[in-house]
Amino acid sequence: MRIAITGANSSVGKVLLRQVATRDALEARALVRTHEAAATLPSGPGITPCVIRYDDEDALAALLDGVSCLVHLPGILIESKRSSYQTANVDATQVVVNACQRVQVNHLVLISSLGANLNSDNRYYLSKGVAEDIVARSGISSTIIRTSILLGPGTAGARALVVMASRASVRLLGGGHHTLRPLDVDDLSRAILNACTAQTEGVVIHELVGPEPVTHRDLVSMTGRLMDHPVSIKAAPVWAAKLGATMTGWIRRGGMTATVIAVITADEEVQMNADVDLGVSLTPLSETVKKLLPENTHPHGVSS
Repeated sequence: MRIAITGANSSVGKVLLRQVATRDALEARALVRTHEAAATLPSGPGITPCVIRYDDEDALAALLDGVSCLVHLPGILIESKRSSYQTANVDATQVVVNACQRVQVNHLVLISSLGANLNSDNRYYLSKGVAEDIVARSGISSTIIRTSILLGPGTAGARALVVMASRASVRLLGGGHHTLRPLDVDDLSRAILNACTAQTEGVVIHELVGPEPVTHRDLVSMTGRLMDHPVSIKAAPVWAAKLGATMTGWIRRGGMTATVIAVITADEEVQMNADVDLGVSLTPLSETVKKLLPENTHPHGVSS
């Protein structure tokens, strides 16, 4: 079975490619924007790096010819001068769907976010809702997976967590009392490949989160303990952070905005976790966090 993966140089994309390399029945076209990004991809007999531009629908359609399933790993949380929610989360999804329609790709797997909503007043959640709607209206059999914060080597969430847990004292927005459901990126990758091979009819939306709810402050404390590094946690007012971000936004675009702050301080909740439906056994949170520790640090403070 041949699949294609957009955003293949992302942390999820690289883990996904490593898992593809272990499955003889799978091969993947790994789509990236630059030759530099292609050079960072995992290698394997079934992996073919492909450099593409999301504004070149003809070239994209040519690369997708013969592909059974496309995995779309779109988007950004933090905007920049070169990339906005519209261009990265919405426009890229539309081009990908158009290309899939042209060459009759059988199935689409879209990785989305908890909170995605066409009626949201949060610009990030709105863009994710629009992307989901584009996929749902495509006429192509589709699996949409909404995820929580992702933890694994190389993910943005993991990098931030280890940095905070390495400090003697840290200020968390709202004191870190919001609830997270961290999902191991290996578990997400297995769920994606299962969705690729199953290819259910119609459009199915799943919400996939980690096995254990935990507050942000408790997650930082847990990571610090595993590093044998106690962390003092203090509170930073959310309203003050949003005000500061808004004022900064008057002079520059992107970065930490009130929109981003609302997303990262939201409670991650689901009515039904899709781990069973997607055929994955979820990794315990403590095991996921241990994989993030610096190489010279071992659980329970035993150093090499």
